[in-house]
Amino acid sequence: MKSIVYLITTNGMGSTTEQPLKQKLVTTFLALSLEHQPLPSAICFYTDGVKLACESSPVLEQLQKLEAAGVRLVLCQTCLNYYELQDKVKVGIVGGMGDIITLMTEADSVITL
Repeated sequence: MKSIVYLITTNGMGSTTEQPLKQKLVTTFLALSLEHQPLPSAICFYTDGVKLACESSPVLEQLQKLEAAGVRLVLCQTCLNYYELQDKVKVGIVGGMGDIITLMTEADSVITL
């Protein structure tokens, strides 16, 4: 089966500065991702993207369902430390950039959202 890794690098989806729109788009995308096969093998979060896996994120439910379905969720430790979010992680595992590089190089496709 094809291995797909998503990279989420912003607190939402898209390059707009409109935060409510970015969060609505990522919520819809992740919810619909649950309905499509194949699921990504992993979703990697870095820079502002780590905020989506922390408390008060609008997509925690979708991420928990993806994780329960076997999708690996990997959060950049350096980014969590930078934003002082280490104690606010609600889903996924904390990893390093080496983990993210390994997942990307082993994937058949890498998609940045």
